[in-house]
Amino acid sequence: MKVLILSFSDINGGAARAAYRLHRSLLEQGVDSQMLVQSKQSDDWTVKTSGKTKIQKGINILRPSLDRIPVAFYKDRSKTLFSPSCLGFSNIVNKINDINPDIVHLHWICGGMMRIEDISHIKAPIVWSLHDMWPFTGGCHYDEDCFGYEKNCGNCKVLRSKKENDLSKSVFKRKSRTYNKINSLTIVGSSKWISSCAKNSTLFKDNDTFTLPNCIDTELFRPIDKSIVKTIFNIPKDKKIILFGAMHSLGDPRKGSKELFDAINMLDLKETVFVIAGSSQTKEMLELKYPVYFISPLRDEVSLPLMYNVADVMIVPSLQENLANSIVESLACGIPVVAFDIGGNKDMIDHMENGYLAKAKNSEDMSNGIKWVIENKNYLKLSENARKKVINIFDSKVVAKKYIGLYEKIANQL
Repeated sequence: MKVLILSFSDINGGAARAAYRLHRSLLEQGVDSQMLVQSKQSDDWTVKTSGKTKIQKGINILRPSLDRIPVAFYKDRSKTLFSPSCLGFSNIVNKINDINPDIVHLHWICGGMMRIEDISHIKAPIVWSLHDMWPFTGGCHYDEDCFGYEKNCGNCKVLRSKKENDLSKSVFKRKSRTYNKINSLTIVGSSKWISSCAKNSTLFKDNDTFTLPNCIDTELFRPIDKSIVKTIFNIPKDKKIILFGAMHSLGDPRKGSKELFDAINMLDLKETVFVIAGSSQTKEMLELKYPVYFISPLRDEVSLPLMYNVADVMIVPSLQENLANSIVESLACGIPVVAFDIGGNKDMIDHMENGYLAKAKNSEDMSNGIKWVIENKNYLKLSENARKKVINIFDSKVVAKKYIGLYEKIANQL
């Protein structure tokens, strides 16, 4: 079976890494998998790019900015990403059809990669993994709890629009017309939450929807001696470590940095320091009551496990999230996670068994959770439970076999 994985990037961003990990796992299972991207960051020869010439590569760099031009007219919009996917002049569909795969597996395809309308010109059956809400909304990647996608969008909360016939309504109509032309479209939510959202959406309510998680290599992401990794990152060996991954998140209210900093300042812990990965110092960090250490942005599969193993507890304070890679990666390394009880978090965190699910948007309860983990007398059991959960459900081999089963089921229905 020939499978084509389609993603904006291969390793730049959480959705890209999830797609790439699945691609590599399929190859290891003997599947003829190829990956086609707009922005290639790895040196993997099995990943192809839509731009070969210097001119094409230059245009691809500009495409994300050009595609956002219609959004710029909404001056009061929120920080939540909004993608109209209206930019034409892409040759990517021709490339897809030339490859002639048995299954085309879409992942995160925004950033000007292709127009919405292009999807209906893909000849092969389509599987679409939902990494956020964009495929079934009027353009927002998270809806900020407006639920407009359950109707027809318009009066967009993310755009701060007061008009019914705004950009979100236009994008929604374009998606509706396009999806109705697709012969075979199967939806895969990476969390139970987003699968439920898709089933409740106007655009996907009639599509077959399955829930399959993102996968991870549990041989790479594993527990490592803390004294070694603390030496590597110059972190005190005699302190308890609270870790927060801040890559691209401090400017986005949805990522919950305010709620996290409030929770940290409510703590009363001794011999504890705060480690922030992926961000430089900000004013808010200077006001924290605990010493702060910084780790530069890390993206490769070798450095990331080292970073997680610095921690005694990982904090993921997002207010709306699908299936955060950082949670699965932390748990795989045996690091308990504290997060809000939102989105797909409960698919990964078993409350008070391998981490702590705090009440949504409640900084005080998040603070309680951090303290509960740090001071837990059965910490080793929490750590064991964390890794066992990932091995049983999220391991690359486990997930890849389930996807292969889904591909075969779709192919046999044709």
